[in-house]
Amino acid sequence: MRNELQYNLFVKTTPRRLFFRASIPGAIGMLASALYQIFDGIFVGNILGSTSFAAVNLAMPFVIINFALSDLIGVGSSVPISIALGEGKKEFADKIFTLSCLLIVTLGVLTGALLYLLAPVFISLMGASGTFAEEAITYLRTYALFSPITTMVFATDNYLRISGKIRRSMFLNIFMSLFCGLAEFVFLFFFGFGVEGAAIGSCLGMSLAVLFSIIPFFRGKLALTFVRPTFSLQIIRKIISCGLPSFLNNIAGRLTSIIINLMLVRFGGEAAVSIYGVLMYTDGMVLPIMYGSCDSLQPAIGYNWGAGLYSRVRKIEKYCFMTAFVLCMIAFFCCFFFPSMILSLFVAEAPPYGELAIVIFSFTYITRWLSFATQSFMLAIEKAVLASVISISMAFIFPVSLLFLLNGLGLFGVWMNMPLTALLGALLSITILLKEKKNLIKKDNPVDVSVEY
Repeated sequence: MRNELQYNLFVKTTPRRLFFRASIPGAIGMLASALYQIFDGIFVGNILGSTSFAAVNLAMPFVIINFALSDLIGVGSSVPISIALGEGKKEFADKIFTLSCLLIVTLGVLTGALLYLLAPVFISLMGASGTFAEEAITYLRTYALFSPITTMVFATDNYLRISGKIRRSMFLNIFMSLFCGLAEFVFLFFFGFGVEGAAIGSCLGMSLAVLFSIIPFFRGKLALTFVRPTFSLQIIRKIISCGLPSFLNNIAGRLTSIIINLMLVRFGGEAAVSIYGVLMYTDGMVLPIMYGSCDSLQPAIGYNWGAGLYSRVRKIEKYCFMTAFVLCMIAFFCCFFFPSMILSLFVAEAPPYGELAIVIFSFTYITRWLSFATQSFMLAIEKAVLASVISISMAFIFPVSLLFLLNGLGLFGVWMNMPLTALLGALLSITILLKEKKNLIKKDNPVDVSVEY
């Protein structure tokens, strides 16, 4: 049994039209999210001050680790669900969907409790003290309280896109970003809250987005519906296998950020942590748009892969690489030519090396697009091992190795870390693509010929 909306969108629509119908709305939705992240940094930095801005950035890696654990299930379930639907196995897809939602909520309760209890320990291990540490703990604990609900937000967004509800996903992302931004501004500017106001505003917006996203699935009118839960180790292993690359990327990336923050506190204190925060907020503007563009096409790629339409998969994937390249070139141009403007958005009084850090960071985008698009492609076609190799190398192996190799250069070595990591990631991705090229070309199906482009 197949869903006609899915089939017409993922199989019958030309790759170019599919790109505009799926990838563009996905990018717009993530752009709204990215813009909120930018304003979040601006609000905290300008209303609460530099110490609060540094505290938020010190706590943020732990917040993202919490989301990454649930995202392991959300992302990991999306690939087998898409492929199962492409193979016409709706019942199996519904079982994966139902089990995944239950696992995410359960994990959100456990990790939220753990994060709340251990927040003081985590922050003290970072070397923070005084007001700096207190605000970081408050920010972290606020997110922990909302964990059972907010950790569902990325998964439900994926499930809507799998069901062909791409515009609904886009509008919900826009609504969530607007609500988060408005709520945060009201809490900080009018009510005089501290960093907890920023966290509450974000969490309320995400909670509402989860509620509005999950309701249509209970009505039974989408491609996925809730069924009686079946706890299958086979399904769980498949979910973990497919979600591992994204999970490793998030976890390893946050561990790397923690190590970098430790070095920044030692080399330059709060000021250095703030500059690194500016770099991360800037990157947070670019990566979500690339993620939205590529991730929105993953259900179509997985569906066609499951249906055996391999040549169509290759045609769709070309748009992911092209989009990632264009976005990275725009990011390079903005960071290289306008570092002072970017810096002034977040930090009123920046140290003298601030602009240099942004200029050096800009070269990251010259090669960043290649590893990002390659990992997305490998994940979409269930090449989880190869996607994991790229993920763990980019997020941990390359940057941590470079941190120690460049340790003698102080802060300059930290800023050089990111562009060099991107370069190594590009070389690794080229190697993987060349290795897999013959295997992908060999895969063909006579059904491809009958598909109208």
